[in-house]
Amino acid sequence: MKKIRIGVLSTARIGRTKVIPGMQRAKHCEVTAICSRNEAAARRAAEELNIPKAYGSYTKLLADPDIDAVYIPLPNHLHVEWTLKAMAKGKHVLCEKPMGLNDGEINRLINATALDPGVKVMEAFMYRFHPQWMETKRLVDQGAIGKPTSIQSFFSYFNADPDNIRNKADMGGGGLMDIGCYQVSLSRLLFDAQPRRAFGWMDKDPEFGTDRTFSGMLDFGGRLSTFTCSTQLAPYQRVNVLGETGRIEIIIPFNAPPDAPTEILLQQDGETQTITFDACDQYTLQADAFAEAVLEDKPVPISIMDTFANQHTVDALFKSAQSDHWENC
Repeated sequence: MKKIRIGVLSTARIGRTKVIPGMQRAKHCEVTAICSRNEAAARRAAEELNIPKAYGSYTKLLADPDIDAVYIPLPNHLHVEWTLKAMAKGKHVLCEKPMGLNDGEINRLINATALDPGVKVMEAFMYRFHPQWMETKRLVDQGAIGKPTSIQSFFSYFNADPDNIRNKADMGGGGLMDIGCYQVSLSRLLFDAQPRRAFGWMDKDPEFGTDRTFSGMLDFGGRLSTFTCSTQLAPYQRVNVLGETGRIEIIIPFNAPPDAPTEILLQQDGETQTITFDACDQYTLQADAFAEAVLEDKPVPISIMDTFANQHTVDALFKSAQSDHWENC
């Protein structure tokens, strides 16, 4: 079975603990190299994860002719820079979300992909590949809850570490960029549209300068998505999708465990049923979907234009939080 060979730019925790193990279980890709600006750290990670090659710089990994694609879990402010550098070396790119700090940065990637359409570039919104989300999307599209008119979502964790990149404003930290982007993404996915306007409110951490809590409303023209995300509240996540005749509740919408079943609740005609999904690793499913796009030379499941639309919405939310007015999307 043909596989793509993947190099990982950075020894970031999400890569080491979630994404790389998921990739290593995929059918169509293998992780062959990892790098860090600290070569010792790269070697430790390579040994820990049984990765054949370790490099002490990002450029050395990109120069390896035996690597077909890279996975980028670098801090947010480095995503576009290293995606462009990887593309220049002919490497396909799977990059962590959010892919850029603003829609202008994503425009740079759009231009690059237009000049070199053979290089695949995809933002790593892994949740979209989990069966619970595929079934939710199918149920909504088929009218199982009637016309969907309201989405409510919550996503939070507590992290007050001043050294953590999520708490560094100049690196693209804060709640909306780190986890609120999921809530924007799922709203656009389920309503199958771009919101007309956005309203945002944020509470900034006085020390970090990041949005430690962000609440937003997205107006889809008679349909509304409301959400709150926070980096300094008790850990919690939930999504509710309400239609004229029913409701879908996703119990663990984002951090679905790879080793335990997941559930969604479907309410119809006053009756609620539980739909259970077997344990699966959404990072494995994401890796295979990306690899298949490379191997079969077909579009990636999450297009760069979808990435632009999501970031454009995030930008509008930030602008609204500053202006205290609705902002067009």
